[in-house]
This record gives sequence, structure tokens and C-alpha cells, in this order.
Amino acid sequence: MGLRDRRKRQTRQEISDIATRLFTERGFDEVTIAQVAAAAGVAKMTVTNHFPRKEDLVLDIHEEFIARLGEVVAGRTPGESPLAALRRAYFEDLARRDAMLGFSSPSFARLITESPTLLARLREIHEEREAALAAVLARETDEFTAALTAAHAIAVHRALFREVQRRTLAGQDADEIAAALEPLAVQAFDALQRLPGAD
Repeated sequence: MGLRDRRKRQTRQEISDIATRLFTERGFDEVTIAQVAAAAGVAKMTVTNHFPRKEDLVLDIHEEFIARLGEVVAGRTPGESPLAALRRAYFEDLARRDAMLGFSSPSFARLITESPTLLARLREIHEEREAALAAVLARETDEFTAALTAAHAIAVHRALFREVQRRTLAGQDADEIAAALEPLAVQAFDALQRLPGAD
């Protein structure tokens, strides 16, 4: 990555961090894009160039989040089934307490769950993730089977994501949450593996 790209990424991250702090302090609907720009010391257009949607100032890793599961399946090792790859990747991410699984601070989790706008955007992102995963799966099977498999896999990820959020809001720390999630994830992925055509 060149210097210009690094500076753009740094600016983007700084804007997102400042916006998230303002939203957490005042509420998502109470802060405008102009206020974010002023706090970040940039023009309003700079904010909207990096974040066309206000919600994505908070959900700033949405592109990586949407692409992640499709990339896991596309990059899996020879002989590994798609669901086995998704299972492996989930537990790798769980060991890292990855933000893509829902790990965050209580204040951030509260910001998301208390905003209908952010919850609606999060649902859209999960749906976009499902479509992206189905597109990758469809390279190896028919479209209906790919769509069905993706729908089941995303349902598991969404349920586990919500559980992380719920436990975060209940005051559990990341290690407690990961310990509690492990058997739930085993149960969920075992159920996925029993679906017809899972292998």
C-alpha cells in the first residue's frame, strides 16, 4: 500500500473513531454528519466520500464483514467442504475475539441495539453477506442449493452474533463470552453439518 492509500485509510479510521465516540456520547440520531466533520477537522464532503451512509460511520468494517465468509469458502484447502471451512474460520475468529463476530465494548453494543436505524442497516449487511456467500457457493453447485446453504450458514452466524451482543450488554467480558459461545457454536455448526448436501 502506497503512502497516499495509507493516509486515506488513516483518515477514514480517524473519522470513524470520532463519529463512534460522538454517537456513543450523544446518540446516533442526535449527531449530524456536519458535526462529525467539524470534530474530525475535515470537510463534510470528506466524510461522505469515505462514508456515503451515516450508518457506515459506525459499521465501518461492513465491506470486510460482507466478503468474509465467501472468502473463507473460496480460499479453503483442497478437500475441505464449504461448511467445514466456515466452522474452522468461526472458531479461529472466536479465539481472536474478532469484532466481526460481534465482540465490542458495552457502549458500542448499546449504540447499535438502541438505534432502529443501525439495527436496520445491520440486517441489510447480514443479507448482503448471505448473497455474497451464495454467489461463491453457486460456483460449485446449483443456485438453489447455494442459496439454501448460505441462508442456513448466515442464520447460524446471526444467532451467534446476537448472543455475543446480548452477553456484552449483560456485562460479560470477552473471555467469558468466548467460553460461553464455544459450546453454542459447536451445537450450531453440528446442526448445519447434518443438513442434506452439507458435505
